Amino acid sequence: MDIRFLESFVIVAECGSIAEAARRLNVTPATLAQRLRVLEGDLGHSLVSRAGRTVRATGAGLAVLPHARQLVEAARDLRAIAASDVPAGQLRLGATATALTGLLPQIVTTLNARHPSIDYFVRPGASVDLYHQVIGGELDAALIVQPPFAIPKSASWLTLRDEPLVLIAPEGFAEEEPRAMIARHPFIRYDRNQWGGQLVDAYLRGNGLRVREWLELDALDAIATLVHRGLGVAIVPDWAPPWPAGLALRKTVLPGGATRRTGVLWSRTGARIAAVRAMIDACAACYPTGKTVPG
Repeated sequence: MDIRFLESFVIVAECGSIAEAARRLNVTPATLAQRLRVLEGDLGHSLVSRAGRTVRATGAGLAVLPHARQLVEAARDLRAIAASDVPAGQLRLGATATALTGLLPQIVTTLNARHPSIDYFVRPGASVDLYHQVIGGELDAALIVQPPFAIPKSASWLTLRDEPLVLIAPEGFAEEEPRAMIARHPFIRYDRNQWGGQLVDAYLRGNGLRVREWLELDALDAIATLVHRGLGVAIVPDWAPPWPAGLALRKTVLPGGATRRTGVLWSRTGARIAAVRAMIDACAACYPTGKTVPG
């Protein structure tokens, strides 16, 4: 049984679309459909059903899916193990929205130049979710906000960027002292379920600031866009550029404000540890002022 065919089935089941899965795998939809037919012939059961452009796993497909994932992962691990200490195989990475655009491109570019045998699977998500996926072994490493607690000994942390809290307001608003501006205008809050949002909440409470909150969002680019449109002010971490294009914003670093630390969390064990170490070296090269915190 060809591992590529199993991987094709897994991707189709995750995407729910032959066309989207074909784009991910860089093959034609016809090639992907043929792989599914061959796999179904080998197993003697239909694995997917089609309804228009939507594809869903059948009962047999759902039963096979977790085992197929394990086999595909095991095959990737074998390639990494065979490479011994040479960084190779697939790195399973996670990244927050701001890290995905502001940090990851430079890191991957550097890593590609040094170790072209490494390829990548990247999962976007919130810091708290990606943290648990690294600790649980689903991901090898993730670019996230530093957790507000000690990390376990099975993992390590490298700070890549310190991001002070800034008050953002439209350029057209009259210049005021931050406390007065926060009191005067509607406030767009950074989601308190996010670790960065908890820093903002702690700053407001610690400084006795009461806000006229009308919206709470977890997307920093959306917050910045709403502020640009004159719908309020907000406190956000000064995340790595690029920020959304065309925004006319005034940033003010808050006195005594906390700093959000963004960095990389990684598992210290696993079949892909050589590739993980190579990635951490690339991170340190791209952001040389970072600080490592072992678990």
